[in-house]
Amino acid sequence: MCGIAGIIGDITNNDLIHSMAAAQSHRGPDYTGFWKNKSISLAHNRLSIIDLETHSNQPLVSNCGNYILVFNGEIYNYLELKKELNYNFKTNSDTEVLLAAYIEWGKECLHKLNGMFSFAIWDVKKETLFAARDRFGIKPFFYHSSNNKFYFASEIKTLFAANISKIPNEKIWANYFIYGSYGLPSETFWEGVHQLSGGHYLEYDNQKLVVTKWYNFEAEVQKYSNQNFSYLEAKTEYNKLLLDSIALRFRADVKIGFNISGGLDSSALLALVNQNKKGKDIEAYTFYTGDKNYDELPWVEEMISITDNSLHKVLLKGNQKTFSEINTIAKLQDEPYGGIPTVAYSKIFKKARTNNTIVLLDGQGMDEQWAGYDYYLQNNENTIQGISKSPFKKNVLTSEFLKKAKKPNYPKPFKDDLLNKQYRDLFYTKIPRALRFNDRISMGHSTELRVPFLDYRLVEFAFSQPKEYKIRDGVQKFLVRDLVAEHLSDTITYAPKRPLQTPQREWLGDNFYKDVENYIEKLNSGFTKKWFNFKMLKEELYKYKEGDRDSSFHIWQWLNTSIIFDNN
Repeated sequence: MCGIAGIIGDITNNDLIHSMAAAQSHRGPDYTGFWKNKSISLAHNRLSIIDLETHSNQPLVSNCGNYILVFNGEIYNYLELKKELNYNFKTNSDTEVLLAAYIEWGKECLHKLNGMFSFAIWDVKKETLFAARDRFGIKPFFYHSSNNKFYFASEIKTLFAANISKIPNEKIWANYFIYGSYGLPSETFWEGVHQLSGGHYLEYDNQKLVVTKWYNFEAEVQKYSNQNFSYLEAKTEYNKLLLDSIALRFRADVKIGFNISGGLDSSALLALVNQNKKGKDIEAYTFYTGDKNYDELPWVEEMISITDNSLHKVLLKGNQKTFSEINTIAKLQDEPYGGIPTVAYSKIFKKARTNNTIVLLDGQGMDEQWAGYDYYLQNNENTIQGISKSPFKKNVLTSEFLKKAKKPNYPKPFKDDLLNKQYRDLFYTKIPRALRFNDRISMGHSTELRVPFLDYRLVEFAFSQPKEYKIRDGVQKFLVRDLVAEHLSDTITYAPKRPLQTPQREWLGDNFYKDVENYIEKLNSGFTKKWFNFKMLKEELYKYKEGDRDSSFHIWQWLNTSIIFDNN
């Protein structure tokens, strides 16, 4: 896992690419490499995971000298692909396998890759760029095009380091405050800064940009429509896929660990990791706050007692050090992020890095496959777990700013309402934002996060299964619970879905209140001044302080926004 960057066009300032690489140096502290000619500048920040030798540094040049690759991510099935390729390999890296696959199969190579990736390949002779992003957008790819130049990078701050103007996209900001939306998969919170959507590739040729969808999830799910697995057959097949997915993600030449909470998904990951012969050597990481109303430490310790994995516990306190970390993570994210749980999660990666654990496995993605959120049982358009009323406060926004919002309209490609909700969460809401939050905090500590439950084979298979395999007698993720029941206690197996929690409501209203108040006051200046009705804003803040704390998300939104604009 690494950072990539590039500038295409008349390269009159070759130093810009060095500024870009420096801006995302945390993504790859092991080596920073460049490749330049009159038409393009490329940069790569390397975090060494597979084949740690210097011959695997990037940008990687093909044997023929015509193709230059910069790559962020992992191709987990690279050993299998290597056997299919007619190429004189000089390294043992998945990077060179990816380059050889593109040379031999062209863009069709994407369908053969099992991994998380964003990469760009420059064709020296044709002077064209081909870039692609993995199926679910696990690895980031941002770009900007203006003045006959094309820029791309792994992080938004990297583009700003190339002197691209930082102008808020007011539609996205308005949607964030009113609907809780973080933008569509191609959008960002900044004008002129775009994302390459997951499952898409782009081609840039003679100042012309074409973006194409290469992964047709709906069609892949349809392939299962006539197979009609019995419940036992589905359970057996899914278990086989799970074990293979985890085995593939054990491929690394560095130390591996995994993140664990008290929930079912982490429990499943723990159980399955320990079915692998290397599992007992894997260390677990979790966080706690010392607040029994939120901490999952008792469940975590119960789970670990069954498997005997080493457990590292990271304490998050409601003090000024934690508040300063809220600010630090805002700088890492470049866009709004989810709240104090992200801060807690960040501390896990920091701890892992100090232990020289470079790769961490995580249980993200099971809820979207097996219908785990409470609103899947409800007839509404909710996208937030565990709420009884809207957490958004439209009344604090000015009428002019409200007009800029446009309610997101998510595709509904399936006839079934449940499948459409799962599809929305997988491609438009839950998964894209969780992957973004987690990529930035893991890479902020120069560690790699792997998500075995988002192996495309698992997602396609689970998504296609009948509703009664997902929800039975009101029990959600039924098949998964059944699968792990033989490994774990009933209290863990049948525990209800719990959002990843911290005492955010209490800390924002008590421990951090003075800081929160000071930052929210700053919204009354600069660019954000025209967005808010400050009389109403202060009224809502006061009500929160006095105990109206059904939700803290609106307070978090205002704080996070103020920090972002204050940092700028």
